[in-house]
Amino acid sequence: MNTLTHLTRRIRISRRQGLAALALSFALPAALAQSDWPGTRPISWVIPYPAAGSTDVLGRALVQRISASVGVPVVVENRAGATGTIGGAFVAKSAPDGHIVLHTTIGAQTIAPHLLTTLPYDPLKDLEPVALIGTIPHVLVVGSTQPYKSVADLLNAAKGRNGDIAFASGGNGTILQMQAELLAQRNGVQFNHIPYKGDTPALQDTLGAQVQFMFAPVTAALPHIKSGKLRALAATSATRLKVLPETPTMAEAGQKDFVIEQWQGVYLPARTPAAAVQRLNTEINKAIRESAITDLADKLGIMLVGGTPKVLADVQASDSATWARVIRTANIKAD
Repeated sequence: MNTLTHLTRRIRISRRQGLAALALSFALPAALAQSDWPGTRPISWVIPYPAAGSTDVLGRALVQRISASVGVPVVVENRAGATGTIGGAFVAKSAPDGHIVLHTTIGAQTIAPHLLTTLPYDPLKDLEPVALIGTIPHVLVVGSTQPYKSVADLLNAAKGRNGDIAFASGGNGTILQMQAELLAQRNGVQFNHIPYKGDTPALQDTLGAQVQFMFAPVTAALPHIKSGKLRALAATSATRLKVLPETPTMAEAGQKDFVIEQWQGVYLPARTPAAAVQRLNTEINKAIRESAITDLADKLGIMLVGGTPKVLADVQASDSATWARVIRTANIKAD
């Protein structure tokens, strides 16, 4: 390489570096401003469900502690409807500056996208995972008058019955339905799904033996299990539940890789600066270690998790793939 060529190349490199530095100098103030979370503006904490549910109750308790810690108002905003996707769409389309937060659940993030063909956003691409708040284990229950003493008994009864064995759920497309559909598919049987408008009436008809079984949140089913009106066949948690030490897990009942729990997670709009994501993650992990939050979570039947944003991202991606297969195989349609 001659001297002229070498000099020309250095000039070109320097020019590119200079232009890059100039561009960075213009972008840096905006980036710093975006990363300065929370700043002085109020933060909107969107819960895409009605007030007084477990997500809302826990969210409001978290908001109080986060607001006190960051020194700016954090206000809960309920945007309910369409299985949590109305609130999700609102946050996904909001400015990625850390001032609009989504506190949502497994249903909106991993089930609804495969049921609703006109969903106006992509939960995997348009929302940035921040933290996995906690999980709610479920338990497979039957009424005390039912003859089934184990999961194997229930499956054996369903073989060759063409859907005579019915199960209840809190509605079409809920995680309670998904678990029963997955159980059927993995064991080559058919169940008859009876959807209700909420978990409470579904549980009432399971108690009354109008249906043979259901997967129910542990907190809702526990009083009836303790009273002897329901029989718990298995829990969907990884280990036995402290409140039901005699009840086997689904794995112990012969169903491998059947750890399925409802979860709550916090998200920000995609492209929110990493500094804002990390700061909110830190605040959440700090809040869920406070005794008032842990006591409340115990009452709600929520097992607090926390961890890095990747923990939530991995759980969401895995669950989304699972429920996509279940929905496609069972040909489940939205109401």
